[in-house]
Amino acid sequence: MTAIIDGSSQDARPRISGAGRRYRDPLWLLSLVMVVIVGCLVLPPFIALVRNSLFEIMPDGSSGTFTLENFARLAANGHFLQSTINSVIFALLSTVLAILMGGSLAWIVERTNAPFRDLAYLMTVVSLSIPGVIYVPAWLFFLGPTGPLNDLYRLAGGSGLLFNVNSMAGMVIIEGFGWIPLTFLLFAASFRMANAELEEAARMSGANVFEMMRRVSIPLAAPAAFAAALFIFIRSLQAFDIPKLVGTGAGIKLLTTDIYDSIRTVPPQIGYASAFSVALTVVVAGLLYLYSRLAMNASRFATVTGKGYKPRPLALGWARWVCGGIVLLNVLIVLVLPLLMLLWVAVTPFIRPVRWSAFSSLTSDNFALVLTDDRYLELVTNTLIVSASAATVTMLLMVICGWLVARRRAYHTALDQMIALPMLIPSIVLSVAMMDLALRSPIPLYSTLTIVVIAFVVHYLPFGMRYTFTGSLQLHKELEESAGVCGATPLGMLRRIVVPLLMPSIVAGWLFVFLNASRDLSTAIILAGPDTKTIAVAIFDQAINGQFSEVAALGLLWSAMMSIVAMIFYFLVQRRSSGGGISF
Repeated sequence: MTAIIDGSSQDARPRISGAGRRYRDPLWLLSLVMVVIVGCLVLPPFIALVRNSLFEIMPDGSSGTFTLENFARLAANGHFLQSTINSVIFALLSTVLAILMGGSLAWIVERTNAPFRDLAYLMTVVSLSIPGVIYVPAWLFFLGPTGPLNDLYRLAGGSGLLFNVNSMAGMVIIEGFGWIPLTFLLFAASFRMANAELEEAARMSGANVFEMMRRVSIPLAAPAAFAAALFIFIRSLQAFDIPKLVGTGAGIKLLTTDIYDSIRTVPPQIGYASAFSVALTVVVAGLLYLYSRLAMNASRFATVTGKGYKPRPLALGWARWVCGGIVLLNVLIVLVLPLLMLLWVAVTPFIRPVRWSAFSSLTSDNFALVLTDDRYLELVTNTLIVSASAATVTMLLMVICGWLVARRRAYHTALDQMIALPMLIPSIVLSVAMMDLALRSPIPLYSTLTIVVIAFVVHYLPFGMRYTFTGSLQLHKELEESAGVCGATPLGMLRRIVVPLLMPSIVAGWLFVFLNASRDLSTAIILAGPDTKTIAVAIFDQAINGQFSEVAALGLLWSAMMSIVAMIFYFLVQRRSSGGGISF
């Protein structure tokens, strides 16, 4: 018997609404729980900033009437305009310096046969494990009045100072040098995947190396250059340690230092600092939107197709040794010189020029003090607890969220967007918001390790998401479907299938958050109390007080410890990648 099904019978079938499909998802409750957890972490800092900037703060800490006085003070204050101009100049010049040096290093390492190329990656891995605040005392000494640069200038017959480090130029140089490793990584992937046939065609057409770079290599790297420049500009705009330690001596104020100073006044100007923070957040949000628009149009520069693509290094002849010298110069600037300066400061009883006569007074007392004083042991313990806890909580949350978003489960859009929100808040701004939340909390949280961990978790949620989301996209659904056919529950499938396969991404994300949290200053600077300081906060406080010898000894020992962790991770990655496994 033949059954005839007409269109009317098909239309008569019940249609399931979007809400119905959502609740048919067996993981809808887990998705809803994650939305609530992430929302409770991410949304309160935004609410606190807006509330404090738009409402009066009463003596008991409660919110009063609506007011625009804080923003009116910003608009009427010429100091705010000057701080904004200084911030833009500082960020722009630092970006240009970092792009020029990091981009050229990436091209040499990835596109040529220059020697010493492996040193660039070694430099990057080690430098990213060293707290950024460590570099500031090193460069302050090297470029300072008693440092080698000005000392050699005076020995050569000059008078006064050849270079004043407490200036906008000094701030730009230190900030720009600090961004070379990350700029190198951002450019390296683009140059590594560039189609060598285009450059070879330019050479065969008579172009020399420099003309080929100008007309082929640089235009092809335009998306990476614009994206990297915008990213570094945003992060430099949010910089705090260098403007505070270097610029304060010259009276140079930036937005981030103004926010910090507003909180440190007595009584704290929380409303005014919140208005500052909102203004900076709006600027960062606009720049991040521009960054996303650039990423959307990057496909116009695609050069890798399905036609026998093979990246090949460019033979430079005798010029390869010049490029090798540039690699060594970058290693000298990023690693060797700062660490040598720190070592000199650490082994001298007081700040003095680098001369043979000073070698007789070298001492290891500063290292002995750091290794034996219980205060420094407490700092190391605090930093390890905070960094490990933040990394663990972040990755536990993001392994679930990344998988839910990648599989487009219920509420995946809301989850993804909320996790991206912390990218809008500069670290110092997040610290201000979390301080307000901690002071208002019925549970004592201010100046505790708990509030520092929560702030780090909020700050690093987007970064952890990138690791687990990308890893989840690489897992085919067939594996999960097979587990479901065999009777596995969704949570059992997540625990026994997804998590083991995502382990390389989880470990990589955990180490990323751990290493960055251990060196993060801006997020913890306002939240840490006398007994809950991290290494970065303690180094900053000692540098402010002029205790550079102890700072150098502490910084070197901590950097050595974190470098060992980073190197172990680096060699594990190299070994796993060469073995054909899943690269993380």
